[in-house]
Amino acid sequence: MQATSAPSPAERSHRFDAFADWFFRNLVTIAGWFVLIALGLAALSMAWGGREAFLAFGPGFLTSTAWNPVTEEYGAAVAIYGTVVSTIIAMIIAVPVSFGIALFLTEVAPSWIRQPLGMAIELLAGIPSIIYGMWGLFVLAPFLADNVYPWVDANLGQIPLVGMLFAGPPLGIGMLTAGIVLAIMVIPFISSVMRDVFMTVPNRLKESAYALGSTTFEVVWNIVLPYTRSAVIGGIFLGMGRALGETMAVTFVLGNSHHINASLLMPGNSIAASIANEFAEATTPMYQSALLALGFVLFIVTFVVLAISKFMLMRLAKREGN
Repeated sequence: MQATSAPSPAERSHRFDAFADWFFRNLVTIAGWFVLIALGLAALSMAWGGREAFLAFGPGFLTSTAWNPVTEEYGAAVAIYGTVVSTIIAMIIAVPVSFGIALFLTEVAPSWIRQPLGMAIELLAGIPSIIYGMWGLFVLAPFLADNVYPWVDANLGQIPLVGMLFAGPPLGIGMLTAGIVLAIMVIPFISSVMRDVFMTVPNRLKESAYALGSTTFEVVWNIVLPYTRSAVIGGIFLGMGRALGETMAVTFVLGNSHHINASLLMPGNSIAASIANEFAEATTPMYQSALLALGFVLFIVTFVVLAISKFMLMRLAKREGN
């Protein structure tokens, strides 16, 4: 009987490499599926927790402005309105400022200041949101109430049509203040993404444009932006998703009023702020269900925003491929 020969070192190495490759492939596959499973379970748990509110109020839950725990009447319209409006204000402020910061760091700033300023921006991104909220309540809101909002009400509030957005008592807290705080919070995220993206533009392209006599503005407009616009749009929408789900910073300065006001100076509410403020006080099943339903609505709103961004990026990629 012939004895089986022992595997050679080369065969053992090949078997080990095959096993390591199989193990690594399955490990990263599990990690990828974990994200999808966790996302699905989170959405399902909120939808299941809010089923009583959805069944009791139906589609009217999304359009009703009522929010009265005493009479068990709940609607998400005020919270949705506050979430969307404060996020729009934040993006109107944050996108141009982030764009300017990123261009300054990559195209204009001297080399000795780029690294320290870039690190400072990244440190801003690491500040807890509750710190922004406390700063907004105790520093920014009084300053705006004393020095900015009276002028805004007296001058911009008198403009026909547009004036209703800026007319109101200078309380300091409200939709506009919440939008400003949100903008300050998301600027580090968006500007960091833009800076990193702008740095991927090959130097030879920019140097060729400068050699042909282009100005810095022309290089940015004709070289940098077309080369990076897909990633820039993605970074903007990521910042928007961050603003949509912000809780503590908005809770401090939004005013937590369950009323829809045309004026941006008036208090409002948001989905995240409503959940944070009232979940501990929700003593009835319907009250808890309404808050969980709000969480599911926020999940859907954020999902739709990110899906739109993905669709836009796919369209841009297809257009650039053509």
